[in-house]
Amino acid sequence: MPSPLVAVTATRCPRSFVRAGRVQVDSVDAMTSRVVVWGTGNVGRPALRAVAAHRDLELVGVVVSNADKVGRDAGELAGLEHLGVTATADPAVAFADDVDAVVYAATADTRPVEALADLVVCLRAGVNVVSTAFYPLLHPRSAPREVLDVVEPACAEGGSSVFVSGIDPGWALDILPALVSGVCAGIEEIRIQELFNYALYDQPAVVREVIGFGGSMDEMPLMLLDFSLDMVWAPMLRVLGDLLEVELDAITTRVERRPLERTIDVPGMGTFEQGTQGAFRFEVTGLVGGRPLLVVEHVTRIDDDCAPEWPRSSAGGEHRVCLTGHPNLVVSVHGTEPGEPGAAGGGNATAANRIVNAIPAVCAARPGPLGPLDLPAITGAAQLRS
Repeated sequence: MPSPLVAVTATRCPRSFVRAGRVQVDSVDAMTSRVVVWGTGNVGRPALRAVAAHRDLELVGVVVSNADKVGRDAGELAGLEHLGVTATADPAVAFADDVDAVVYAATADTRPVEALADLVVCLRAGVNVVSTAFYPLLHPRSAPREVLDVVEPACAEGGSSVFVSGIDPGWALDILPALVSGVCAGIEEIRIQELFNYALYDQPAVVREVIGFGGSMDEMPLMLLDFSLDMVWAPMLRVLGDLLEVELDAITTRVERRPLERTIDVPGMGTFEQGTQGAFRFEVTGLVGGRPLLVVEHVTRIDDDCAPEWPRSSAGGEHRVCLTGHPNLVVSVHGTEPGEPGAAGGGNATAANRIVNAIPAVCAARPGPLGPLDLPAITGAAQLRS
């Protein structure tokens, strides 16, 4: 259970304060935190931009795995002017005594053991972590015991916290539908949809090896296994349930897949053969009283011509919150990010911004894994340009 709420005002989040033990906060004022961004891919690039633009954050390090990026200025990697911070392949920069927080933007999808080890080292060193990885920690209260048995002692040892969010999973599935629900009455169902063409997603290995596009229809890809759906999206339904003060009786999953009807070539990803996986549709449903109440639905393609009868986005990708009630309400979200490709770039930027803007609150919160209800409302106040 969260510790009692105590308001804290500080000029920054010193490590001595962290090690002495912290308390959860109602509000955060005038924080200045020293931040390292670990990873400069689809999430790391916008994270660098978000840290650089934040009035209460100071970028002090960048960790990269690509040898071609070592020695380059963080601004160059992020498409910004010179920032005076040089990228390094040495992760020790993230554990330095004067670092308050790490934005962990390295992938955990294809290297879960290594990523968890990185997380634990940061937490033990007293460094707070915000990340879009580590799906089991999206809803700490229901996180697997085998994960908590590693993470909680690391947080206790370092007096540190970890907050995991993003867009989907993340804010599009928790704070957005919770907000929209406040303007409805007699709500019968809240459905959150992601409609997306993954030809726009700059992660070829993940698109093929994890999501399964271009793979055999005889083999279920990792992302669509019941285990994966339950690990990634069931926690988000529980988070939304907590925000709406409802306990889910059960969570179910359903998957449909369609083969490509033609061979296509995707720039940067190669050829996807006719007859291989070209589209999928899944639902993760939270039941209350035996009926669907909270639903996450993904309709995902590698080719817009595949499964033409399924819902699609005219913008290449979007998220929709669909409430059935009074009124029936649909709220659609689509973003673009300068210098990044299409809807994927916009979505990744919001994922990065969500966790970066949470850093001051995470630094001031109680030690341990944190969820949205453990933090005050996170706004973009510190990102406003005057």
